[in-house]
Amino acid sequence: MSVDREALRDTAKYLRNVRPIDPEEVYEYLPDRPHPAVVRTALREEAFDLGLFERGDGTFVPANGEPVDPPGWSPEAFPDDHAEAIEDLLFDRYGLDWHEGDSGDALRETIDRLKEDYYRGRPVEYDADAALAYAIYHQPDFYAAVGYVLDRLADRGLLPRTLRVLDVGAGTGGPALALHDYLPDDALVDYHAIEPSENADVLDEVLDDTRPNFHTSVHRETGEAFDPETAGEVDLVLFGNVISELDDPEAVASRYLDALADDGSCVLLAPADLNTSTELRRVERALTPPDGDVSVYAPDLRLWPGDAPDDRGWSFEERPDLAVPSFQRKLDDAAARAYDEEPGTYVNTDVKFSWAILRPDGERRHPVVAGAERHHRMADSEDHVTDRVNLLAVKLSDDLAPDDDANPLFKVGDGSERLEHYLVLTGESSLNRDLREAPYGAILSVENVLILWNDDEGAYNLVCGKETVVDVVAV
Repeated sequence: MSVDREALRDTAKYLRNVRPIDPEEVYEYLPDRPHPAVVRTALREEAFDLGLFERGDGTFVPANGEPVDPPGWSPEAFPDDHAEAIEDLLFDRYGLDWHEGDSGDALRETIDRLKEDYYRGRPVEYDADAALAYAIYHQPDFYAAVGYVLDRLADRGLLPRTLRVLDVGAGTGGPALALHDYLPDDALVDYHAIEPSENADVLDEVLDDTRPNFHTSVHRETGEAFDPETAGEVDLVLFGNVISELDDPEAVASRYLDALADDGSCVLLAPADLNTSTELRRVERALTPPDGDVSVYAPDLRLWPGDAPDDRGWSFEERPDLAVPSFQRKLDDAAARAYDEEPGTYVNTDVKFSWAILRPDGERRHPVVAGAERHHRMADSEDHVTDRVNLLAVKLSDDLAPDDDANPLFKVGDGSERLEHYLVLTGESSLNRDLREAPYGAILSVENVLILWNDDEGAYNLVCGKETVVDVVAV
């Protein structure tokens, strides 16, 4: 039996301001008095557009309109229930000993091929085996990374509890699971995954256990083919580890930016390796020209109005490693036993990722700007080699020094740089302690730093001695 949707919406809009909406009551108000179970299904389908949250007792109430509070995201491991879902899929396809014999060999060979393809910048094709190999190797670290990026929105009250999401190139579900676990139980979500490959089969399975108010749709289309306008006004667009796989990423991302609500956010995420990281930064810069409406909210802030960076742009954030998930341990141990492989070859628990948040409303995480009367502009560093200067900089790495004996080294930028700039800590003191302790993306005030040219790296070293003052301006 069908439901008169217009009558249902009108009834729900009236009752929502009076009392909880109970399908056992609402059916009596509708033409043909459809069965309450049919009414409940229809209400679920209309819930997001009506702003209705389904309670455990089966009634519907107005959704919480408050923004999300940061949940203290710091996963130590990939959650057991998500890991079990992946192992169930591996068991279903390959049997109990999926990590041994021919199936284990095939999965390891596929992981090796995927890693090589990414490293070489080659197109990546996903069949059923590649989808599971991808989930084994990348699901845990991508899961962790997404939550850390969402923190940058939530801690400023910019992540709504009621939100519509487009996840472009959703893969096997790492970003979806992170979003689900990051959001509070009273969030109302209309989640749309755009994933054309057989990754979508894995994604369908891992989405089965999401909460009732986390409404999901999987569109088996490419990001290029899907029309984002069909989803309605969008609050969050995710491009999770897909930018480097698109033929024309600027054009695709631009279309999805157009679908964002005025106060929405677009998150770009990529692995930390050189090719994917710098491609993400290239696309970010193409989408945010100085005279455009879209801003970089974080982390690569433009501290000089009217300027944009033009260096290589390789920067990434590092967070604590995860515990080794059971499926990675099994696959890795089997290789060590059978082929004397180096332990850890098929373990991927490093949480290192490049990211950007773009906003169509011009919002920036920090409104701080530099001024010519007070600060050195990195675009002018060539004219100031061997000079001591003061500057504002965004911290864009943890310590990059190759070993413990080398001077600590941190990538920084101010939004004007044409070549890489690194703060090199040659003398630690209480005056410059903030350089080590500041988090990724923090804005630093640096006083009395020496500019030198590093010919080996083709970059500028900003030498911080004991007398250099480094203060955190904003985090």
